Amino acid sequence: MAKLVVMQQSNTWVSPRSSLLPPSVSGFHGASLNISVQSWRRKWQPKVSGIQVMASSKNILVMGGTRFIGVFLSRLLVKEGHQVTLFTRGKAPITQQLPGESDEDYADFKSKVLHLKGDRQDFEFVKTSLAAKGFDVVYDINGREAVEVEPIIDALPNLQQYIYCSSAGVYLKTETPPHFEVDAVDPKSRHKGKLETESLLDSRGVNWTSIRPVYIYGPLNYNPVEEWFFHRLKAGRPIPIPGSGIQITQLGHVKDLADAFIKVLGNPKASKEVFNISGSKYVTFDGLAKACAKAAGFPEPEIIHYNPKEFDFGKLKAFPFRDQHFFASIEKAKLELGWSPEYDLVEGLADSYNLDFGRGTYRKEADFRTDDMILEKKKSLVLT
Repeated sequence: MAKLVVMQQSNTWVSPRSSLLPPSVSGFHGASLNISVQSWRRKWQPKVSGIQVMASSKNILVMGGTRFIGVFLSRLLVKEGHQVTLFTRGKAPITQQLPGESDEDYADFKSKVLHLKGDRQDFEFVKTSLAAKGFDVVYDINGREAVEVEPIIDALPNLQQYIYCSSAGVYLKTETPPHFEVDAVDPKSRHKGKLETESLLDSRGVNWTSIRPVYIYGPLNYNPVEEWFFHRLKAGRPIPIPGSGIQITQLGHVKDLADAFIKVLGNPKASKEVFNISGSKYVTFDGLAKACAKAAGFPEPEIIHYNPKEFDFGKLKAFPFRDQHFFASIEKAKLELGWSPEYDLVEGLADSYNLDFGRGTYRKEADFRTDDMILEKKKSLVLT
């Protein structure tokens, strides 16, 4: 059983809507960047905080684990001495050496991590295979619907904790941001399956914890977040940004997210709780474009603003973020879990660029079709 060691804590998290916390907003004003190669490659570890949860070694199942979040999370779990099994369809390599990861560290990880091949949509297979393993903890990184989670719960009646990766996208749009964990949610959200999963976990009496990230970035990111900007910066193209560019958003580094997942493991303060996880500062769309340029060593980009309502992009996506203010408070996680982000925005973007895009690796080819539509319209307006 986990032991809770209390050093000293003077802060207690309270319902934030009774007293709104001052937001930390960054438009990014071009602060100098001084990050060494060593810091890009440093071995990040779960940080010691005012409250530590000393968990005994657990038999842990990670649903997913070979694409993005799970890659970093599974390494931390192995380093902490847990037995880790990755449940995947086996279509991608189970392990691969990460940029900046030493041969020794990779060999150690590869020798210890286990793999269970299967399709989580095959509910009977999930029940029988998981029941035979008797896992103590489940980290569900890729679950989208409640129906996918039910067979896992059925298979593991003695489960100690179910840790779920939800999304801040479940919140109902508000005129008084940031989003807090107590805020209203949107049952019509495209992430409604995650809401239903949270409800299922609670109704089944499981000891659950739900993590709600905002936008996640970092090496291996398969969503075109920072990569979208890097493609345009590398090509020397203007950055098309909808509206005024002062829409405020928030990004959190994948390694900080992995740390947060570690913090909730066996932690009584995380039992049946939701935590927003992201970066400590907010940023405007324009500020993000400039931050990406600074982090990657490119000149400050030309930014072109446009009205999305004037274009028919069809099924093409012209911009990787929702065109609105979208950010969340992380105070609850900081006070209750003793967690805080290690990466500031520019440093985190530099880590992503230098360990991924800057090495010539990326998930999606550059597609400038919507950019060209925007630029052509701007050009025609100038000519008239």
